[in-house]
Amino acid sequence: MSIAFVFPGQGAQTITMGKALAEAYPAARAVFDEVDEALGERLSALIWEGEIETLTLTQNAQPALMATSMAAMRALEAEGITISTAAFVAGHSLGEYSALAAAGALSLADTARLLRTRGQAMQSAVPVGVGAMAALLGLDFETVKVVAAEAAAEGEVVQAANDNDPTQVVVSGHKAAVERAAEIAKARGAKRAVMLPVSAPFHCALMQPAADVMAEALAAVEIKTPAVPLIANVRAEAVTDPDTIRALLVEQVTGSVRWRESVQTMAAKGVTEFWEIGAGKALSGMIRKIDRTLASRQVGTDTDVKAALEA
Repeated sequence: MSIAFVFPGQGAQTITMGKALAEAYPAARAVFDEVDEALGERLSALIWEGEIETLTLTQNAQPALMATSMAAMRALEAEGITISTAAFVAGHSLGEYSALAAAGALSLADTARLLRTRGQAMQSAVPVGVGAMAALLGLDFETVKVVAAEAAAEGEVVQAANDNDPTQVVVSGHKAAVERAAEIAKARGAKRAVMLPVSAPFHCALMQPAADVMAEALAAVEIKTPAVPLIANVRAEAVTDPDTIRALLVEQVTGSVRWRESVQTMAAKGVTEFWEIGAGKALSGMIRKIDRTLASRQVGTDTDVKAALEA
């Protein structure tokens, strides 16, 4: 059996996530303390006692989800399950930063600060109301790329942003163009087209100002060779070179998250089980739709850690 550790992206956040881990494992509590110190504020108080609307703000959700994933990782390590247990790491969008932190390529403090910067930059790149995202259900990635090209015909941006699984592709761009894409998709046989409750159009060309900010921020931090290879979002292939990782993290801001292909890449390299490290179970659901022969396990609470240890 070969295992991959995968790390969730935005949308998985909940109030109290990671609290049980912090109470059960001093090493997990230390993660939240270090993130609080790195950001100069008590993000942990927001995560455990705040309002979901505030936690969901991109600049808060991104470092918060990473902190929760890293708390779960430290709890696993306290039980003797180290990163070397995994053949690969991967993450969905911001989860790629969590994956790199777990694999030792980025320090925890740098990762927290990078994600705060990333969240702020992505939020400010496009005025609220100008952009949108929509999930198109029942069309494959290649078909959605054609739909997006047709919807963008009036000079507005719309791109296939997230290739999540064979049943769900997300488009992102100018609001009017995304709405056109949704209508075109339904005419082409999509089962549903759902506008997403997001505050900015992530993973499309409109995010170029945020990509520029991240290029500067990433140039200022040390990236080490990860302990295990990263399956990168924008390439869906294994990378280990620090300079390549740095460039791909910048490209990721405007590029498509090729999650379906990433899972297929890991499966082709012998991975049979995926551990979703952190909050929620969205990735496990996607993995089941990508390949029902693949097993998945959520590791987001102290109970999950114990179950993983027994397994």
